[in-house]
Amino acid sequence: MSQSLNLVGRWNIVSWEQLYDDGRRELPLGEHLSGFIRYLPDGDMVCMISRAERKRFEQGGQWNAPDSEKARAYDSMLSYAGRYEVDGDVVTHRVEASLFPNWIGGEQKRRFEQQPDGTLALLARLEENTPQARTARLVWRRHEAQAAQEAA
Repeated sequence: MSQSLNLVGRWNIVSWEQLYDDGRRELPLGEHLSGFIRYLPDGDMVCMISRAERKRFEQGGQWNAPDSEKARAYDSMLSYAGRYEVDGDVVTHRVEASLFPNWIGGEQKRRFEQQPDGTLALLARLEENTPQARTARLVWRRHEAQAAQEAA
């Protein structure tokens, strides 16, 4: 674990932006987000991020809704879980389960930085050496109950 920042605990999502090398900026799930990342002391982690306001299915249930509604639900959320390891200022997520199946069995590396306001920025380089090369920047704020405990 990094001596400069203890990642253990729950962090609520503040923002997620993609900063392209050509200057573009995109917000993959929009400006208003909901979700968290949680790091447990035993090395387990879980990350769930969604649009703050997701549309409910108009018909059907979880398994028998129309494909268009399932696709809309998929497009409004990212979630994965697994194990994590910290080396210096890099946290590696070893993905065991994910809404995006291509991540399962792989690693997601994030460089982390504590911001002056106490938030946590996780940064990842994506699609290097392509026209889509970019840095994903996700900012998290420590969960209020946990932050109050740490301050006491």
